[in-house]
Order: sequence, then structure tokens, then C-alpha cells
Amino acid sequence: MRIVFCDYCGQPAELVSGAEIYPRRPDLAYKQIWHCAPCDAYVGCHEHSDAVPLGRLANAQLRAAKQAAHAAFDPLWREEGGMRRSEAYAWLAGALGIRKRDCHIAMFDVADCDRVVAACRTRRQTCVG
Repeated sequence: MRIVFCDYCGQPAELVSGAEIYPRRPDLAYKQIWHCAPCDAYVGCHEHSDAVPLGRLANAQLRAAKQAAHAAFDPLWREEGGMRRSEAYAWLAGALGIRKRDCHIAMFDVADCDRVVAACRTRRQTCVG
């Protein structure tokens, strides 16, 4: 059995169903989620995997930062039509000064997410102005 440790307290997380984390979302009840109850940190699992986490456990602050990062970044490849997803991540890796293989918002901390938002804001200002 896989063991996932909480990034905040260092204790093992518990594998729970989506129904426990999202009780008002029956469409997510079947999902597997690693959860640290004391820290209220959690991360979903890759579908059809042996509970492989999608990233790192995230508390409320990190979840909000990741949502902001995705809100700033995802339009580059979803809405603006100028880049494919892989191209957008290659651009982001360059903007952050990291390797493309290390460029995953799911693995970022709050500071990294803030850098994503800033880089995307600068890109939009440069492209528009």
C-alpha cells in the first residue's frame, strides 16, 4: 500500500473517497483522495491508478493559490487559442526559470503559484500593450 505524507505535519495521509471531501458533490464521490484531517490538506489521485497523487497535499491557502495560478495560466492554452497546452507549459517553465518537466502547478507551493500569476499578468500586458 502506498503511503503519502502530509507536507504540513509530516504525518501519513489517509486515502478517502470523494464523498468525504466533497459531500455535496455526488459526481465526485467515486474519486480517491489523500487527506490529512488535522491540516485539512488533500490531493486527488490519478484515475485508474493505484492511488497515485495528482500533486502535493494542499491546505486551504495552497488550494486558493493553485486556483489563482490556473485561472491566470489556463486561458493561455484554453481560450486564447495561440498555444497548445504543452507549448504553454514550455513558455511557463521558461518564464519561471525551471525545467519543463518540473513545471506542474499541482506540485507548486504558494510562492510558485504567485510567480505563475505574475508571469501570466506580465505576458498579457506585453501582448496587449
